[in-house]
Amino acid sequence: MIHSKDWWKPLAIFVCFFLSLPFPVDGQSSSNTKDVGAQAFAFDLGGVQLTQDRFLENQGRTLRYLKEIDVDRLLYVFRVTHGLSTKQATPNGGWDAPDFPFRSHIQGHFLSAWAQCYAVLRDQTCYDRATYFVAELAKCQANNKAAGFTDGYVSGFPESEFAKLENSTLTNGNVPYYAVHKTLAGLLDIWRLTKDTISRDVLLSLASWVDKRTEPLSYDAMQKLLQTEFGGMNEVMADLYHQTGDKRWLTVAQRFDHGVIFDPLAADIDEFDGLHANTQVPKWIGAAREYKATGQSRYLDIARNAWEINVKSHTYAIGGNSQAEHFHAPNAIADYLDNDTCEACNSYNMLKLTRELWLVDSENSAYFDFYENALLNHLLGQQNPYDHHGHITYFTPLNAGGRRGVGPAWGGGTWSTDYDSFWCCQGTAIETNTKLMDSIYFYNDSTLFVNLFMSSVLKWPEMGITLKQSTTYPVGDKSKLEVFGSGHWTMNIRIPTWASSAELTLNGKAVPDVKASPGTYAQISRIWADGDVVVIRFPMSLRTVAANDNSSIAAVAYGPTILCGNYGNQTLSSIPTLALDSIKRSGASGLDFISIADGGHVTLSPFYDAQGYNYNVYWATTGSL
Repeated sequence: MIHSKDWWKPLAIFVCFFLSLPFPVDGQSSSNTKDVGAQAFAFDLGGVQLTQDRFLENQGRTLRYLKEIDVDRLLYVFRVTHGLSTKQATPNGGWDAPDFPFRSHIQGHFLSAWAQCYAVLRDQTCYDRATYFVAELAKCQANNKAAGFTDGYVSGFPESEFAKLENSTLTNGNVPYYAVHKTLAGLLDIWRLTKDTISRDVLLSLASWVDKRTEPLSYDAMQKLLQTEFGGMNEVMADLYHQTGDKRWLTVAQRFDHGVIFDPLAADIDEFDGLHANTQVPKWIGAAREYKATGQSRYLDIARNAWEINVKSHTYAIGGNSQAEHFHAPNAIADYLDNDTCEACNSYNMLKLTRELWLVDSENSAYFDFYENALLNHLLGQQNPYDHHGHITYFTPLNAGGRRGVGPAWGGGTWSTDYDSFWCCQGTAIETNTKLMDSIYFYNDSTLFVNLFMSSVLKWPEMGITLKQSTTYPVGDKSKLEVFGSGHWTMNIRIPTWASSAELTLNGKAVPDVKASPGTYAQISRIWADGDVVVIRFPMSLRTVAANDNSSIAAVAYGPTILCGNYGNQTLSSIPTLALDSIKRSGASGLDFISIADGGHVTLSPFYDAQGYNYNVYWATTGSL
């Protein structure tokens, strides 16, 4: 019997145990810690739905692939490595073949994409596939003793690869932490977006393995290890801290701070030349997440400076960066127009970085000027619209007479395939095309930000509001925002930098006291009534985007859209010369233009639609627009 004066002890024990549990949370924007410096917040993925247009079509093709791929084939390398039956599954080819060095990197992307499909659409098939997969990973972990591995380890290649990495004897091209990062990130997304507890347990066990593996290493030994690509290990460990509130994971994250990369960036020095591009961008995202965990301004400086340097000095007109996967000297654009430009992973990661930076600087619309450019002009067209499963191209060629799907062949073809590619860019593409709606809208208290112009429906339950956006943008120059519900709140609408004369109306009337200046947010603060309609019009015109290193070489844009010349099957031996004053729009219903290049007629149209023909993006130019 408990003495009356000790009545509180069992309760205290229970409360301490309860508070120590790493409870899953609902939605992408939730966490167990607050982001330092946050000025805006994302809506949960399920709160925004795409309603029409090319973005929705991309989502649909990716969804079919995610629902039809053989999950047991994806599990093959995990089961073989951990000594379990493969259930007679056929092994994959390409970057997931049983003899490929970093096999099993792609599966983390599938976990994230399945989780996002469930969060967005409540698709039961995606949920079932995700939870089945993580349950099988738990079986792999449970067999570690028999397989000769340390507790918590789970991967598609043996644990001995990490010993080779630590001893500098890894010679097969493996990037083991890169692959493990993908698994950790996928498991975290499953936990966050479905509340599946098995994914939580597998995740925490694998994260503990990483902690125990890296904790004994000296700073110098760790920095030497970081010379091999390691993905976003600092990012995912910081995210795990944000999710659980356990500072253990922040300590692990900071072990992956790469000094030779971070030190110049902290001093705003561009030392990009020669660096493998996509090895770097995830580290910058990690710095942004570490800032939000610690408040240390050095991390924010690193992330912001990296973004500024990359966007201003290393980025092509379509928003992509890198050639042959590498950065070159600052402003070297015209000298590197090749068939292996703009690796898609880089743009995927730059969008993540952009989003993180805007969330702590929500008045800076330049971030979403870039975001829109890279999403619309690079990643939207990365997917093959004629493919049932929405397969993708690794690079986006920018050479004269370039063509999507024709270029360096990575593991079985220039378009990805169902089972014989599994490139990094295929993995990031299935993530991109299952979260296309995640950055249209944001909020802060009673302010709603409209950052992208895509047909969609937002539910904002805290304010009792539904917002419907209807648009044909960027083909059309208007977007209509219909408000359902009432109350006092503020709508902030991004006005792109190129939009020199944007116009706003409210219920059919001009809003004279609201400024719609380029490169700012137009702010409408009022007591909204059910049925209010805001229409924003962006009068579009032609403009050029000159190469940083040669002002006479330029791409042509109409509003936000980069245009390209349609050359059919014609081969180009050099950059054509385009007469800028010859460009005329063919009609008001589309974005086709007629022009004269090298003395002949050439049709210009949106680069995101340049599929199945040779094209040209950068031109030698004469005359003026």
